[in-house]
Amino acid sequence: MKRLKELLVDYAVIIAYLVLLLIINVVIIFLVLKEIPAYTETQSQLIATFTSVIPIILIFSYLDFKDGSIGKRAAGLKLMYVHKRFSSSLVRNIIKFLPWQLGHVGVIHGMYSGFDMVAIILANGGTLLGVVMLSMGLFRKDKRHLGDFLAGTKVELQ
Repeated sequence: MKRLKELLVDYAVIIAYLVLLLIINVVIIFLVLKEIPAYTETQSQLIATFTSVIPIILIFSYLDFKDGSIGKRAAGLKLMYVHKRFSSSLVRNIIKFLPWQLGHVGVIHGMYSGFDMVAIILANGGTLLGVVMLSMGLFRKDKRHLGDFLAGTKVELQ
């Protein structure tokens, strides 16, 4: 249950960031640009990657490297490292948020392609990977997911 609490609190943090991002974008679009711009697929992919996915990866990597994400602290959990390096935290979070990025890429591509097979494979692949990693974190005895294995980390009680 502690991992689920961690997940829900961290999800709320991500939602808060995305709402702030939405407000900033609405202000820029309607007050500065005065209209909604037409973006190419590449522009849309870059905007999604550089305004949402990469900042979230960096924020969570920093928090995990310090005292743990807000969710970990709220749930009384701590991230343990084989070798405590920021690169380990970064690898863990890149893997942890990879399903989200695959979902972005698939849906954005689908919006421009009419949801061709590539879009469906990417979006569903991201969902499947997310479900696998969530299941690993919730149901494995050691609670490790793919990112933990690659980064040499483990979440434990404080």
